[in-house]
Amino acid sequence: MNGKPKFAMYWASSCGGCEIAVLNIHEKILDVDAAFEVVFWPVMMDAKYKDVESMEDGSIFLTLFNGSMRNNENEEIARLLRRKSKVMVSFGSCATEGCIPGLANLFPAQEIIDTAFNTESTDKQNEFLPEPNCDVPEGKISIPMLNTRIKTLEQIVDVDYYMPGCPPESHQIADVIDLIIKVINGKADLPPKGSVIGAGPSTICDECPRERNIKLITAFHRIQEVAPLDPTICILEQGVPCNGPATRSGCNARCPRVGAQCIGCYGPAEGVIDYGARLITSFASVIDSKEPEKIEEIIDGIPDPTGQFYRFNLAGSLLRTGASNWQKNGH
Repeated sequence: MNGKPKFAMYWASSCGGCEIAVLNIHEKILDVDAAFEVVFWPVMMDAKYKDVESMEDGSIFLTLFNGSMRNNENEEIARLLRRKSKVMVSFGSCATEGCIPGLANLFPAQEIIDTAFNTESTDKQNEFLPEPNCDVPEGKISIPMLNTRIKTLEQIVDVDYYMPGCPPESHQIADVIDLIIKVINGKADLPPKGSVIGAGPSTICDECPRERNIKLITAFHRIQEVAPLDPTICILEQGVPCNGPATRSGCNARCPRVGAQCIGCYGPAEGVIDYGARLITSFASVIDSKEPEKIEEIIDGIPDPTGQFYRFNLAGSLLRTGASNWQKNGH
């Protein structure tokens, strides 16, 4: 023990991209090592849950928690780290919104298990499904059980700060680390609790250099169905669904700048209550018609409405889950 403030990072239901984004800050990762004692980071070091359990409550200064709440183990560790941490950051889209795993909320958990183990691509020799507990010669094995729906971190524990992105941009991570180090050294103050850090307050459209207000949409298409896009005009107003009007700024509009539509990985912009609802109104506003029926018809032509409006945000939206899951599990 060297007296440095303690740092932890944990992944729940996630792909590991957030850890890679942290490592992508390159030599600045040495600043983390210099400023903190890293006590728990399963992807980087050998540490056990019992090590965290033995720590005093509040003894970890900063925890970056990424990943959604898919199973009971995720929730258990979220509560444990919340108890042990002074500052808990909901880090990345999975923790803040549910992200891609949250689309599993469209279906009951048991249906997902049945599909994984009982489809034509599965070796059915043993007809075996996972069980929460299993006796083996070495003893009893227990595995985590899927929740009825995926949840965001703040739906389980109190969160101090939110850092969106799938994953967060590495330069934004570096800036936040610099701020935390200044706080430790008494040269800065933490932002107000509940703040979004490592991102902007506005929308991707405000970062995008493309020309807007053309409003010529008569139909929506997948990007591969459209002739080469005009590199100077708003992608949305060329008939390709682009989520920039509802998505938080902070990535410098990386996708629209290279000719790809924004898909919303930075989450809802400041003041957006429901991401999908804001997108629907934004899309309707650029349609070349004043007839409600025609506007509705064009909106209905969006190729993948659920994926378009809630690809990253279903678990954190007002809806939170699909109708079939809601009806079967009583949400």
